[in-house]
Amino acid sequence: MEVIFLGTGTSQGVPMIACDCAVCSSTDARNRRTRASIHVRMDGLCVQVDAAPEFRLQCLREGIRKMDFFILTHGHADHIAGMDDLRRFCDLLGGTALTVYATEEGMRRVRAMYPYAIAERPVSKGYAAFRLVTMPDKLEFPEGTIQSTPLPHGGVDTIGLVLTERSTGKKFTYYTDCKVVPPAAVALARGSDAVVLDGLRPQPHPSHMSIGEAVAVAQEIGAPQTWLTHLTHSSDYAELSAALPAGILPAYDGMRLTL
Repeated sequence: MEVIFLGTGTSQGVPMIACDCAVCSSTDARNRRTRASIHVRMDGLCVQVDAAPEFRLQCLREGIRKMDFFILTHGHADHIAGMDDLRRFCDLLGGTALTVYATEEGMRRVRAMYPYAIAERPVSKGYAAFRLVTMPDKLEFPEGTIQSTPLPHGGVDTIGLVLTERSTGKKFTYYTDCKVVPPAAVALARGSDAVVLDGLRPQPHPSHMSIGEAVAVAQEIGAPQTWLTHLTHSSDYAELSAALPAGILPAYDGMRLTL
């Protein structure tokens, strides 16, 4: 299994507009954070999770050329605003609709933002078409399984994901954009080879886990390696890496994790 971190930043991105702080001015490329999303390859099955405003640039940077389906964790702008650029993957699928798994809230947002794309086929070559499907508790494919669990995120629930590759048995958990990780989600993540958790900033936030809260959840899950994502300009990559407990590190844009 390969996980490509297309983006690891918060809704404002880093550098932030009109900010001259040390992190926004940093020359360390790991402090340049586009909005959070990942691309996962399980034995050739290509799964895209979320589409940030920078999605097109992320795909070009990382050489993303194939997508079998798309999962929208929730309908906030920093995760949905790049979905128009999925049109190219409809072309690559032979002009059929791309399956989009989402919550009811997520599907409402997709319909509101992309009404022209809700169809079984694109209206013409080069246009997007989305086939919206409610994300089930478990998706089964020859290449592996994808389990989902709800994560509280302010006034909505985010889809938390646990992916298990069939050929290797490797297990990967992706819990972005959440204020807490409920006991059922902790139990589902146990046994993972790697975990990614929302760790917004050192200070508390009403709808995201702070770095300290994320560390506590990571220790409860007990994976060999945990990566923090959705980071703001409050955290310098090198300084945060040095301060975190063993087995926990910040993720960075363009990072590739092979399990």
